[in-house]
Amino acid sequence: MLERIAAVLGLSLTFVCCGKLLNPPAEQPELAVVSSVDLDRYLGTWYEIARYPNSFQEGCTATQATYSLRPDGLIRVVNECRQGGLDGKTKRAEAKAWVVDPSTRAKLKVQFFWPFRGDYWIIDLGENYEYAVVGHPKRKYLWILSRTRAMDAHVYQGILDKLRAAGYDTGRLIQTVQPGS
Repeated sequence: MLERIAAVLGLSLTFVCCGKLLNPPAEQPELAVVSSVDLDRYLGTWYEIARYPNSFQEGCTATQATYSLRPDGLIRVVNECRQGGLDGKTKRAEAKAWVVDPSTRAKLKVQFFWPFRGDYWIIDLGENYEYAVVGHPKRKYLWILSRTRAMDAHVYQGILDKLRAAGYDTGRLIQTVQPGS
């Protein structure tokens, strides 16, 4: 009897194990980036409108990022937010970024501390650089940015539609509280 139970359990485990091996999760197509980024136009301050939750921004409100050119040709990144609410203490992190795809200038690496660096891919960009959407090749991170603290609802909805088409789960987005928005 015990042998029979062991055989059934072994067969069940084989189906579970092999079923996962035979039916791996579908791979998503490579994340597309915008065709071209004028970095001079991209520099400046961006306000976070929404993001995927992540540990390094936990409790952040009034989030903004400022990009400027460094003397060595790299990009200086300064991220700031208010911890716990609009009246909270300012949290600030500084990094450097550089272009890894010179053909589009839409794929960058960002490094807050050595040796760790992350992918920063510009996947959508307003015609007048009024908004930007930054993603990650594995769709692990996502930010919707604007030059203003608030975004037109139609523009935001259009971005969400494009993100869903690109394989992002827009239900995971959390909107960022900004002063006056």
